Amino acid sequence: MVLVTADEMQEIDRQAIESFGIPGKQLMENAGRGASAMLSRHFSDLESRSIGIAAGKGNNGGDGFVIARTLAQQGLSVTVYLLAEREKVRGDAAANLRELPQLNVPIVEIPDESAFSRHETALRHETLWIDAILGTGLNSDVEGLYRTFIAFLNDSGKPIFAVDIPSGLNSDTGQPCGICVRADATTSFAFAKSGHHLYPGVTFTGDLDVIDIGIPSQIVTRVNPKQHLLSKDMIRNHWIPRAPDAHKGNTGHLLVVAGSPGKTGAAAMTAMSAMRSGAGLVSLAIPRSLNVILEALVLEAMTCPLPETGDGHLDTSAFKPIMDLLSNKQCLAIGPGLGTSAETQHLVRQIIADCPCPMVIDADGLNSLIGQTALLKDIGAPAILTPHPGEMAGLTGKTTTEIQSDRMGCARSVAEEYQVHVVLKGARTLIAHPDGSIYINPTGNSGMASGGMGDVLTGLIAGLISQGYGPQAATHIGVYLHGMAADILAGTLGPIGFLATDVINRIPQAAKAIMDI
Repeated sequence: MVLVTADEMQEIDRQAIESFGIPGKQLMENAGRGASAMLSRHFSDLESRSIGIAAGKGNNGGDGFVIARTLAQQGLSVTVYLLAEREKVRGDAAANLRELPQLNVPIVEIPDESAFSRHETALRHETLWIDAILGTGLNSDVEGLYRTFIAFLNDSGKPIFAVDIPSGLNSDTGQPCGICVRADATTSFAFAKSGHHLYPGVTFTGDLDVIDIGIPSQIVTRVNPKQHLLSKDMIRNHWIPRAPDAHKGNTGHLLVVAGSPGKTGAAAMTAMSAMRSGAGLVSLAIPRSLNVILEALVLEAMTCPLPETGDGHLDTSAFKPIMDLLSNKQCLAIGPGLGTSAETQHLVRQIIADCPCPMVIDADGLNSLIGQTALLKDIGAPAILTPHPGEMAGLTGKTTTEIQSDRMGCARSVAEEYQVHVVLKGARTLIAHPDGSIYINPTGNSGMASGGMGDVLTGLIAGLISQGYGPQAATHIGVYLHGMAADILAGTLGPIGFLATDVINRIPQAAKAIMDI
């Protein structure tokens, strides 16, 4: 599914009107009538409700005026509360506002907080609210009357239906602009916006519908939006059927460089997840003293004990053996549980600089790049970085709060600057590619907030690459399956308490669910 930013949607509207000659009033009519139909689908008892429409003076308010007219023509009780003086409404919105008196739709002007106070008692009698206040162009904090009215709506205890986007929600980042309408349902026009599918925007949006308002498909091709929502169909289209005569020698060989004292589990889970992805062979390169432990933990993978420092971390002298091991591998996974000793970090940077095959860099592999990210500009092999927000903060020099406030922008910036693929983990994991495209993953749940989940994802993506998938397909499939396996567990075991190893064991089941669509 294509998702658009506010600027992209503005350009799409402009081209529809100027290049294709579709009147703006007709687009507004299509939007308002479509939203009215969705309102009826979400609330079956409209005849018994008193409906209030909170409308701003812009086009979002204009959509609300069309909804008011449509509902009035159906004989429903509807009142428009205009958060401006009537004469300040312009263009197509004004034309639709002028039609309401003919249908005896009450229009209550509330241009300031004093007027709000005078009408507050009447406002409380409405039993359903339609939010048509601000629309998608907002990029600064909501203040004054709008803030007061949004707070009133949220505190009213009445259901709220948002028009295009909940007022106060940044349509690009999914962040509330100081305050945001908390809608029960939202109807978006032409395309969903990125903010609908990013947290916390998901929680403000409620149930989301997208309606066709008559935008020609050629315009979408011209504008070429860079955001997408992953779907089962998309993942299925990436899938490469395995030949019936396949054997382990032609289904990929992955090298995992991982582990240190106290973190053997990270190495083991990365290897096991790669095996569950379908990788034919996995070799696990580890500090020598961990070999006995990991041979017992991971039965199907091969172990490669390597030189270590006095405290049990990989030593720089492991570089040549690792490069020899990479000579016949299709992918490298590096970082889980490696530790952050100076010698190990130096080793990791050497490996990344000279790696001959695609690599997935996670955890302490990423920590080794803090202050050294310029190295990524000179590597010769494709790289996939899989940071959580804290690791992303370390790579970029930002705070975790700054990363979380614009996840999409941060992921895209790193992917484009260093020409790498970025998997920014978290609720609604993001995948950013070097061309600036972004994919939002809808699978997964809060039960995944436990140790080891990132190691599972690293192994899954690396295992897919070793089988011949390109970085884009491998990241899409891996992230989607990772979350889907957890969703299966949440539906069977319960919402919390399942483990990373449980997710590993559900990967084949999740893959089957994709293929059985």
